Amino acid sequence: MTNSHDQVKFAYWVPNVSGGLVISKIEQRTGWDIDYNRRLAQIAEQAGFDYALSQIRFTAGYGAEFQHEPVAFSHALLAATTKLKVIAALLPGPWNPAVAAKQIATISQLTEGRVAVNIVSGWFRGEFTAIGEPWLDHDERYRRSEEFIRALRGIWTQDNFTFRGDFYRFSDYTLKPKPAHPLPEIFQGGSSRAARDMAARVSDWYFTNGNSVAEIKKQIDDIRAKARANNHSVKIGVNAFAIARDTEAEARAVLDEIIVKADPEAVNAFGHEVKNAGKASPEGQGNWAQSSFEDLVQYNDGFKTNLIGTPEQIAERIVALKEVGVDLVLLGFLHFQEEVEYFGGRVIPLVRALEAKTGAHAEAAE
Repeated sequence: MTNSHDQVKFAYWVPNVSGGLVISKIEQRTGWDIDYNRRLAQIAEQAGFDYALSQIRFTAGYGAEFQHEPVAFSHALLAATTKLKVIAALLPGPWNPAVAAKQIATISQLTEGRVAVNIVSGWFRGEFTAIGEPWLDHDERYRRSEEFIRALRGIWTQDNFTFRGDFYRFSDYTLKPKPAHPLPEIFQGGSSRAARDMAARVSDWYFTNGNSVAEIKKQIDDIRAKARANNHSVKIGVNAFAIARDTEAEARAVLDEIIVKADPEAVNAFGHEVKNAGKASPEGQGNWAQSSFEDLVQYNDGFKTNLIGTPEQIAERIVALKEVGVDLVLLGFLHFQEEVEYFGGRVIPLVRALEAKTGAHAEAAE
């Protein structure tokens, strides 16, 4: 029997910005308003989702004309649910770690520890320029994020916290009340060397863009080997855009329509920004280095993970991801409310059955 702690976890992207999760003119029955999102959070909780991830955007672009601030929005979703954990995106630069630590500690106290954070190092230079924030070199952004994480964790766990970094400094600082237990989990993303090395030192969770099982395994093996050398452990989440339909033909037809109706100008503008951000890394790589036009129609390479097909096909692919070390699947959908409900009713039970079967085989072999 598979222990619930060993089961793969499920998260969904919170549509707290307009435009949905694909850069396409296809119909997306997804709302960015609070009423839609409260109901979506309740549906996801009932459907067996463990987490929801709010997005951070300061400026319009690529269909995201409207953007709700993620910390306040996350708290509203937590108030509408009882079990779901909500991961609030934080962007070092606009956020100071002292303010963020206090915000999140308060929300943690009010929600019995159901809040987490996703530290976004930043990839969109135009956004930083628009709000008057200095734009650091690629690896400097990750150095700042690492100090941000160390400061958050120090404030949350220590009294008389003192820290001397290049970006942040604290002197004999005590936060009370501290967060409820368990402490807020710290997530981060990125595929560059700096991002992976940071995860291997300080983060609880590492998000990677969508990819094939083989490519994801390479990243996981690399991060986990480095984490072991640092006496650290990190869990892995992978991005995926799910198109679950009763037949594979139906699912593939939806994918084809998304791409046929893609907005070329917006997709190419997005691709230009993210690939420039990747080229700024010392190794000249980034999350989107190998992404085609079709891949970029979904912001985080979600089509590459190939959770497109029947519930049975998708469940098998999720278990294959788990077998190479994936702990969580972060999902986007075309029509969120109805598709989250379908995924919870049709896909998650199949995943749990396959996990139980795999676990029983493993026990029999011992």
